[in-house]
Amino acid sequence: MDFARYLVEFEYILNSPSPAAPYDNPAYLEYAKLNWSRMHRWLKKGELRTETKAMLERIAKPLHWIVITEPWCGDAAHSVPFIQLMAQHNAAITVEYELRDSLPFTINEYLTNGSKSIPKLIIRDEEGNDLAVWGPRPVGCQQLYDRLKAEGADFEIQKVALQNWYNTDKGSAIQQELMLLLSDVTSSVQSL
Repeated sequence: MDFARYLVEFEYILNSPSPAAPYDNPAYLEYAKLNWSRMHRWLKKGELRTETKAMLERIAKPLHWIVITEPWCGDAAHSVPFIQLMAQHNAAITVEYELRDSLPFTINEYLTNGSKSIPKLIIRDEEGNDLAVWGPRPVGCQQLYDRLKAEGADFEIQKVALQNWYNTDKGSAIQQELMLLLSDVTSSVQSL
């Protein structure tokens, strides 16, 4: 599905009188509501850096991005808007969104340490060959998460700390990491 369809699916979950699992669980529905607000805030106020735009403008050959996500995912609420903003900056980039917990279950091919962690971005060439994979969160955020987990911090402490990290970062880390990936990808694609 494209981004517009993903937003329709997301909104349907939020407004459904009897949402399907896992959104029939009030906690998951509340996560989705918070993530809807967070995602729209970044779509409205998130800014692509000058160097990010310049890198995107250098992409000449078609790329297909697959974003695996779910509305309940807090990391996705902060990363997916920047992925979408970046993709929109160059017509050579097409984006497809897949829900992790629905067919075609592409996530099973892109596990993180054996886990179905999301969001996940797969960058492919026009023949469908994988060129790069990113996710589930920026390196600095992952390091914070790993440290908190090792310290035995409870879920609420982890959630607040990660939210604060994303708010402070303002999409900078994901742009920097994707620029590095795209730099490698465009070098290899243009040399073919």
